[in-house]
Amino acid sequence: MKSHIGGEVTSLATCWSLTRQDGTALYFTDFDQDLTVEGNIYRAETGYSRTAIDNTNGLTVDNLDIIGSLDSAAITAQDLMAGLYDFAEVTIFMVNWQDLSMGQIPLRTGWLGEISFVEGRFTVELRGLGQAFLSEIGEVYTPTCRVDLGSTACGIDLSPLQETDVIASVTSRSQFTLTSYDGAEEVLASGGLTVTSGLNSGRSLEIKGWNQSTKTVTLLFDLPFDLTIGDSVSFYPGCDKRFATCRDVFGNQINFRGFPHIPGTDALLESGNG
Repeated sequence: MKSHIGGEVTSLATCWSLTRQDGTALYFTDFDQDLTVEGNIYRAETGYSRTAIDNTNGLTVDNLDIIGSLDSAAITAQDLMAGLYDFAEVTIFMVNWQDLSMGQIPLRTGWLGEISFVEGRFTVELRGLGQAFLSEIGEVYTPTCRVDLGSTACGIDLSPLQETDVIASVTSRSQFTLTSYDGAEEVLASGGLTVTSGLNSGRSLEIKGWNQSTKTVTLLFDLPFDLTIGDSVSFYPGCDKRFATCRDVFGNQINFRGFPHIPGTDALLESGNG
């Protein structure tokens, strides 16, 4: 391969493999014919292009966008909107299409980041391995709890708290009314909701608010697809992460992960008496 690259004429093609978190693997190439590499068929029929690969020796996020066509047999708009490709692992490399036995030239390994699509084409950001170094590691002292209700650190079993219902009317992708549930005002705020039927089946989002008088649920973000009357949902109440709520509502103060008695900024700025 090194000798081939050093020659006057090269016959290189770029391939990329994509592995979703559910284990589904897809293979593509920018060559005009399918290529079989290590037993995997890299499809040319879908087609894609990429921006220039920019490698740096710092910790900045590597700059690379992949542009491709939405195809019903490969990557569909519905699957993208449903989040099936979120954080999928991508490997990009080059081969000599005239002699695949020469091996591969690795170009980039990373995970998919922000995805957008318009007019039958999608653009996706590929975040390189250096992205991991930008993640904050550690914990901070806060008066409120630092963990989510139902998590391992929390210890609360959400199964007994789970409710199910059917959508009675729809205002938008983030607001709708329920048929039967009649919980106390705002009890669902900061809780979680999962759509269990329809186009959004399997999608989970945080609940922003609950209005008991109108039986209206408001989600923190829009769902990817329109909701319809009759779609079923399951949900559980929220927690405001205060110590009093943890103790009085859930009886879980032993697992409280906050520090409610540490003086805050106001106490530090107070002047002494006398």
